[in-house]
Amino acid sequence: MRGLTSASQGAGASVGTEELRVALAQLLGRNRDTSATIAGLVRRPSSYRSSFALEELDVELDGGPRLLMMFKDLGWEQLHPEARRAKPAFLYDPRREIEAYQRILQPRGLGTPAYYGAFVSTEERRYWLFIERVAGVELYQLGEIAVWQAAARWLAAFHLRTDAGAVVAGPWLHYDRAFYERWMTRALAHQRPDAGSPDASSGSLAGLARRYGRVIDRMTQMPATLIHGECYASNVIVDEGSDPIRICPIDWELTAVGPGLVDLAALTAGSWEEDDRRAIALAYYDAWIEAGGRAWSRERFLEDLDYCRLHLAVQWLGWTSHEWMPPLEHRHDWLAEARLIADRLGL
Repeated sequence: MRGLTSASQGAGASVGTEELRVALAQLLGRNRDTSATIAGLVRRPSSYRSSFALEELDVELDGGPRLLMMFKDLGWEQLHPEARRAKPAFLYDPRREIEAYQRILQPRGLGTPAYYGAFVSTEERRYWLFIERVAGVELYQLGEIAVWQAAARWLAAFHLRTDAGAVVAGPWLHYDRAFYERWMTRALAHQRPDAGSPDASSGSLAGLARRYGRVIDRMTQMPATLIHGECYASNVIVDEGSDPIRICPIDWELTAVGPGLVDLAALTAGSWEEDDRRAIALAYYDAWIEAGGRAWSRERFLEDLDYCRLHLAVQWLGWTSHEWMPPLEHRHDWLAEARLIADRLGL
């Protein structure tokens, strides 16, 4: 069964073609330590649904290779109006995804899209990112559990290579006590009473909120690593034509330092049979242990994952507001999920 996809909208072109051509020539020339002459440039809006302006570029270099790129404009003005209403402002930093590629992903050779470069100008509010256009499909379109397990193993390897001690300082979000408390505060403020029972919805969440300190205590005790922050199935491209299969998470806008299992909770979010969800989760666990990760009993691992799933449900409740709801196809009963997990954890 497919997992959850993230809700987002595309945006239009944000720069003229000639200006884009000049910028690319400068960027590629700098990367090649020589002049770069662009013989041809084809651009089109990407069919991938992104919050920011996103285009596919076919770049023909004079006497060089043909480069297939994605061009992402991370300026606030380039957010689709619906996404701008939905995105909490405290999450936004246009440098975050650029620096994730530049300083973490590209140097470590993790199989994420190749980083061609970026143009950043704070004065002009220009935050342009150029990366490889990866062949493949979003993970949510694939039903084979083995592919999802491969994605879980990729996450385990990524988290082991980017633990808190290995992560350079950057514009990352931090999953600290204030971060968790902020989401619960937002969730309480955004709750709508159930139509048939005026106080049922808000009351259920309020009861959990009174015990949420225990959740925060557990989350802040988990080892910190660099995390994707939105590792939903729609943000993972899979190239089954490569050998081995290529797992390629994209959209690193919410890169953070926090518990690695937050990413696994996102990957396995949605309407899964519990046996399938567990099989994917244990693929992460087995890869972690085999690679020499910290000692972690299977029972403790699965319980930690439940705490991260509970946080994720509260975060979604705090994201959804009276002004914005995700499209129908992306909606999920996060309150019911939070209650189910809280009951299982004895909260």
